[in-house]
Amino acid sequence: MKQMNIFMLLIVALFLVGCGGGQKAIQQADTGDIPAWFMNVPSDPNYLFSPKTAVSQDMQLAIDKASTDCRADIATQIEVKVNNLTKKFAEETGGGNDANLQQYFSSVTKTVVSNTLTGTKIKEQKMVKDGTLWRAYVLMQYPLGAANEALVLQIKKNQEMYTKIQASKSFKELDDETEKLDASKKQQ
Repeated sequence: MKQMNIFMLLIVALFLVGCGGGQKAIQQADTGDIPAWFMNVPSDPNYLFSPKTAVSQDMQLAIDKASTDCRADIATQIEVKVNNLTKKFAEETGGGNDANLQQYFSSVTKTVVSNTLTGTKIKEQKMVKDGTLWRAYVLMQYPLGAANEALVLQIKKNQEMYTKIQASKSFKELDDETEKLDASKKQQ
């Protein structure tokens, strides 16, 4: 019986060691897993860079999430429209030591980003296990030449639109003048 208890104890001990070993293989990511380029973002006058990280149970989804965050960050670096509304109200009633001061303050900010990015590229990428999840570290780069080309293209589109609007106005004026001339001929 004593041998049976020792044998059962040995089996339980091996089972616990086996379970513990599996947990050790999937430990939390530690700071040693963070790539150097994530903490010290490269600098180059010809590129915009964005480092982002994301987690998911699916490795590819973690990469996709981090990449999407990178692109949003780059679009914000290029251009961002910020609207802010601040309200402040103060009212004092009564007088002297009996005065009652009521104040109200509110601030709302909205940030809108809308850019077309052509030429973004993942420069660096690292995957680590973070608990039971995958953590993707992504460094995205965007060539400033592409940003400049996109800006020039947008300016050209705006100029074309302006020209079309002016042409429409001119044709409308021409039509109006032609109608006036026809009307004055009919009266004669």
